[in-house]
Amino acid sequence: MKLDTKYILELAKEILMIHSPSGFTKDITKRIEVEADKFGLTYERTKKGNTIINLEGSSSYIVGLAVHVDTLGAMVRSISATGEIKFTTIGGPLWPTLDGEYCTIQTRAGKNYTGTFLSTSPAVHVFKDAKSKPRDPENMYVRIDEVVKTKEDVLKLGIGVGNFIFIDPKTTITESGFVKSRFLDDKINVASIFGMIKYLKDNNIVPKYTLKFIISTYEEVGHGASFIPELDEMIAVDMGCIGDDLTCTEFDVSICPKDSTGPYDYDLTNRLVKTAEDNKIAHAVDIYPFYGSDVSAAIRGGNDLKGALCGPGVHASHGMERTHIKGIEATIELLLNYVK
Repeated sequence: MKLDTKYILELAKEILMIHSPSGFTKDITKRIEVEADKFGLTYERTKKGNTIINLEGSSSYIVGLAVHVDTLGAMVRSISATGEIKFTTIGGPLWPTLDGEYCTIQTRAGKNYTGTFLSTSPAVHVFKDAKSKPRDPENMYVRIDEVVKTKEDVLKLGIGVGNFIFIDPKTTITESGFVKSRFLDDKINVASIFGMIKYLKDNNIVPKYTLKFIISTYEEVGHGASFIPELDEMIAVDMGCIGDDLTCTEFDVSICPKDSTGPYDYDLTNRLVKTAEDNKIAHAVDIYPFYGSDVSAAIRGGNDLKGALCGPGVHASHGMERTHIKGIEATIELLLNYVK
């Protein structure tokens, strides 16, 4: 199976650089819809902002493949008397990895200001607890790159409570095939499903199922694909977990039979595992201890469907994440063989 990896990686890099924390996904959604137009696919956008892309199959049985474009992030919570910006989190970032990270604050008028996440004890030459102080929102702030000395100075810039703070993704693709960036969860799989679509279109393959690609926008805060009607089954294509007693690597597609929200559909999970085995696709079967997906949200939302979860192994989730092109290819190959 010859996938267009150049296309997949170029698209991944582009969309990883578009800021899209939960609640601020309008720019990335427009970009995804442009990509759907390139392949002549129809789509609709829900009131909440999810995009559902349609691809007709040879049967009326409908399989939903869910990925999410929303990411972790932050928002202005308050401004101190000396002009330091306190923040609240969006989703669950691994905050120690953000100490010293660059960011951008966008005002409601659309003006951008750069800044840096810092500990409130940011200098080892000054603060005895510079190395030991917890790194979390209560003990961190954003230092803005403007001449500000008071709260009023910051307010005059147009910065206020509720402004989004975008974290620099630092996307890098290495010659050895690694993709490292913040927010591979789950933008790498947005690129994966378009790699899948391109393969089907380039080879004039009609899938045996009618496919709906669900691009959700609030997954990181728990309710991304909570209402998705008219699906017979749904597969969340999200990051695979690596570490502790798990067997997945960055070179595999991970298939998850159970996460912290409970077990996924037994028969559907078994079909994915069998597809991987029959086609000799590098894979792992792992249980994720602290995890929920768009399938979890859909089932909690009352949708009557079978659900499963798979995706490429991603190292250091919610921090400086990394995967490999082999894991991405394994994921696409599993999905293609399943729907073909």
